[in-house]
Amino acid sequence: MNNALTSKVVLVTGAARRVGAEIARTLHAEGAVLALHYRSSAAEAQALVASLNAARAGSAVAFQADLLDNEHLPRLVEETVKHFGRLDALVNNASSFCATPLGAIGAAEWDDLVGTNFKAPLFLSQAAAPHLALARGAIVNITDIHAERPLKNYPLYCAAKAGLAGLTRALALELGPSVHVNGIAPGPILWPEDGSFDAASQAAVVARTLLKRCGDPADIARTVRFLLADAPFVTGQIIAVDGGRSVFL
Repeated sequence: MNNALTSKVVLVTGAARRVGAEIARTLHAEGAVLALHYRSSAAEAQALVASLNAARAGSAVAFQADLLDNEHLPRLVEETVKHFGRLDALVNNASSFCATPLGAIGAAEWDDLVGTNFKAPLFLSQAAAPHLALARGAIVNITDIHAERPLKNYPLYCAAKAGLAGLTRALALELGPSVHVNGIAPGPILWPEDGSFDAASQAAVVARTLLKRCGDPADIARTVRFLLADAPFVTGQIIAVDGGRSVFL
């Protein structure tokens, strides 16, 4: 175990399932205590909290919040600090993803994609900033390789993630030197659950990935751990964890 994360309080958004849950398990294994945000996956969140607390009593708690509701964002930080007494790191992992071909973009799609992928990380970071400064802590934003190289039929998602990438660098400037702010840009890790990538589409993506395979949520989680525990001179950076996919895009 790397002692750098022992007893550090980390708030992870979208932590009940998939990549967020793996981030939570990885940080917990390094000694962190966790506030796990979820929106609708209550059963999964509570099961994860139970398993973490079985391994180390009192080391995890779950908080429900709709990240599209502005009032929930500072409250999520306040609940974390009230429960644990401090906040050392924020991982903005929660994300929404859907196709929005030009001509079919409406207010609902705007609110969802921009709200989850850009606005929520901004206002959560703003609320967390005073606590993180006291702790000389860190923010990690989960962006996307398509923030730099757009994916056809997903212009709004790509633009929102591009905003998050820019925000990552801007926050590093605003919050330095006391708070480190970095991003991770995943490539093909887990396929969307809505079936938007069929077998042929998946094969085409893998074929244009240098390592010729998909990654694993653990690849993202280990990079989060690195940025929080082993990167004291890294800030304002976005690390692509994509198997070389972005080389071909």
